[in-house]
Amino acid sequence: MRKFLTALIVIPLGLILVVFAVSNRHFVTVSFDPFVSDDPSLSVTLPLFLLLILVAALGVLAGGCAVWLGQRHWRRAARRHEADARSARTELAGLRAQTAAAKPDSQRLPAPVGVGLYGPVGRDKQRATL
Repeated sequence: MRKFLTALIVIPLGLILVVFAVSNRHFVTVSFDPFVSDDPSLSVTLPLFLLLILVAALGVLAGGCAVWLGQRHWRRAARRHEADARSARTELAGLRAQTAAAKPDSQRLPAPVGVGLYGPVGRDKQRATL
């Protein structure tokens, strides 16, 4: 199912990208020199579709980095809470072992044999055999 949904999205997106690339094949010059406009020293000439795809990819990358950096507080809190939960589980296991060792065997209740939650094992609430 997942491969089908991926193909359902990727194939039309690829077709749109190919049609866009074919219709925008002319070359454009992008200048990174703000002072000399007639003969810039820092310029790149490339097809328009490639320029637009690169700019979109850089935008996605920058947005992903911004979101990842914005969520660092929540990741730090999750790590701290996980460490607290781990130490609490360890402490609880130690306390259970300590109380089990301190409790004499005569005070422990025997586990009922053959009796389940609703009565004898193998029967439901209405005592019908399962």
